[in-house]
Amino acid sequence: MLLLRRSNVCRNFVGCWEWPGGKVDPGEDFASAVRRETREETSLEVEITGLAGVTHFAAPAAHFVMLCMEVKTIGGEFKLSEEHDDYAWVAPGDFPKLPFTSQVTQFMLEYAKRKGTTP
Repeated sequence: MLLLRRSNVCRNFVGCWEWPGGKVDPGEDFASAVRRETREETSLEVEITGLAGVTHFAAPAAHFVMLCMEVKTIGGEFKLSEEHDDYAWVAPGDFPKLPFTSQVTQFMLEYAKRKGTTP
C-alpha cells in the first residue's frame, strides 16, 4: 500500500505516515474527494474498490470522522506534493514499524490484522 510521510510544510503530524487523503470540499461528493485528494498528493488517478474502514477522533476545534477507502491506480505518473517528503509501498504487515499519528495508529494496525498480514 502507498503511504506518504508528512513534511514540515504541514502544521501537524510532521514525520508521520498516512494514506493519501484529505477533506471533502463544500458541494463535493465523497468519491470525487477521494480521487481529487489522491491526485493532488500523488498525481495518480484512482478508482475506489472498497471500504478499508471508519475511524474518528476529537481535536480541540472539531471531531473528525475518517472514511478510509481502498483504491486501485488507473493512471497518472507518481509525483509527491509538497505536503509530503517521502513515500513507500508498504505491506500492511510492516505497519507496526512506522510512526502514524496517535489518532489513527490503532485503526491502521487493526486494518493490517483484518488483511491477515500481521501476527
